[in-house]
Amino acid sequence: MHEMLSGHEKRCFNMFRMTQNTFRQLCIDLESKHGLLPSYRISTLEKVGLFVYILSKGASNRDVQERFQHSGETVSRIFKEVLDAIDGLSSKILKPRDPEFKEIPSQIAYDTRYMPHFKDCIGAIDGTHIDVIISEEDQLRYRGRKGTPTFNVLAACDFDLLFTFVLTGWEGSAHDSRIFLDCISNPSLNFPKPPPGKYYLADKGYPERNGYLTPYHKIRYHPSEFRAANPRGPREVFNRAHSSLRSCIERAFGILKARWKILEKMPKYSTHDQNRIICATFALHNYIRLSKVLDPAFNIMDNDPNFVPPKAISDVHLMQEEAQQMGTNEMTKIRNDITTSLMIAKRQRRGS
Repeated sequence: MHEMLSGHEKRCFNMFRMTQNTFRQLCIDLESKHGLLPSYRISTLEKVGLFVYILSKGASNRDVQERFQHSGETVSRIFKEVLDAIDGLSSKILKPRDPEFKEIPSQIAYDTRYMPHFKDCIGAIDGTHIDVIISEEDQLRYRGRKGTPTFNVLAACDFDLLFTFVLTGWEGSAHDSRIFLDCISNPSLNFPKPPPGKYYLADKGYPERNGYLTPYHKIRYHPSEFRAANPRGPREVFNRAHSSLRSCIERAFGILKARWKILEKMPKYSTHDQNRIICATFALHNYIRLSKVLDPAFNIMDNDPNFVPPKAISDVHLMQEEAQQMGTNEMTKIRNDITTSLMIAKRQRRGS
């Protein structure tokens, strides 16, 4: 640990996926605010280092024993201690910074592509699949589209790539719309619902509801579809703007999975602990993003607003909901109003 925290910054980042200063501050916060204590032989620094090493590498207990020179029992105990402390951090950091959503996000306010058309947008929602270890008798219902057991995780994020809500534990076979409808109807989950007049962006896999704006169906949508030809007509103009702005959630998922390899190769923990581990990676993602120390990974994202990490998993579903949904008319009106204003702005730019 002394070598990692006093040596070259790159070594620390490669091992723990965060800078030396961010790592030290995390140890201080977990000890002073969330009850993590050093033991007779093991400091808080080493405990957090062991935990973050497992997350960043997806390391097995045996690998960690060799790296940190502790017994398997000690490794397991320390991991659970830090995971308990991170649970406290998760509850405080996985939430909107502006609970009432009064401010217009700067990414919209200062970008003529989105302002004033999307001034009432507060973020994006989407689901992502994370591979997990499930007992053989339960694997069928957890099997995702790729045939492996997964959790279908629902998340919301703002335009700073900060997650404002995370719901884990749903089976990989569950559709995004089912998880979403259960989430917004269950008060105990404390989903940060949009206030009147505000809305999240969602993809075509979600049902239309008041406060959740989806794109036009059966119309070109993804950026790659516009490479050969520019948008034709108002609906394609709207869809391209919607897709560009909603990419924040795909970029957030991408950098999350690129940073924490445990999300690709989960060691064998209980189902309950696997859920907690997933939440811990989301919480640490936010913690690093909110740190005042410049993070190399986020720096790449900030320098290129269109960059999505190569291993990003975009769970865009083409399934359409045919049933009548409450709020459809109001959200259609919002979508049409934005489409009209986008086309007017486009004509004005041509005229000038």
